[in-house]
Amino acid sequence: MEAAVTLDFYDDVFSMVESNFVENFSQYQDLVRPSYLLETPYKELLVAVARGDGKFYSAIRKAKLSESTGERIVAELVSLNVLNVEYSREAPLKHHPKHKLKKEQRTYRIQHKLRFVKPFMRFWFGFVSYYSEALASGEGKNFLDNFERHYERLRSLVYEHLSNALLLQHYADQIEIISSGSYWNIHSEFDILLISKKRKVILGECKYKQRKICKNELSKLQAKAVASGINADVYAIFSKSGFSNELKSMKNDTLLLFDLDDLALLY
Repeated sequence: MEAAVTLDFYDDVFSMVESNFVENFSQYQDLVRPSYLLETPYKELLVAVARGDGKFYSAIRKAKLSESTGERIVAELVSLNVLNVEYSREAPLKHHPKHKLKKEQRTYRIQHKLRFVKPFMRFWFGFVSYYSEALASGEGKNFLDNFERHYERLRSLVYEHLSNALLLQHYADQIEIISSGSYWNIHSEFDILLISKKRKVILGECKYKQRKICKNELSKLQAKAVASGINADVYAIFSKSGFSNELKSMKNDTLLLFDLDDLALLY
């Protein structure tokens, strides 16, 4: 897909997006294949996945589809290699048939998450699709304004994926990891949760912010873990802008700190 066109690169991503997706909109729209993905009901479902948390049935509801129709379309999109499924690792709330749940838990449903295979498609349906009519007529202001306001959600997921890969590499010669990736349950969501063969649990948080991360972020992560029933052996925090001196002084075998420069270890 990406080889079909040549991107013009600039000093900042906003100039690149304006040049490539405003001034050459139709050229990039032609990259969405098959073309019927731009039509109802595929478009609505893909927009819901791109703009939401990706939870399977939540996306179907946001797209205003019945569950049977949504499940059929998701299966088709997976077969087309447009989406893949990130399976939930949450344990069922009921431990045995006679186990009674609290009232607020009875309607809860464990959900897998839908992820885009190609970043281009996530970008298109997350940012471009909604403004397609205006962009087709050469009007890009609203699209660009929206992109600048919400660019954070695009790069945050990429940063999470890179951080997960870095943490796997960090432990590659130390322990055998049997499960990794993001984790979510009825209580909360976590950017990274690694489990080793010997049941060691490493819990990670990614912060792509323009400020140093302080001790209170660790405290919040620890509180989330307790509320979610997760007994973490190691906490790993990833920060674009580094860490406070107080947090750096706490670094040890049970607290790992990685900044943006550490991503160079992946190459």
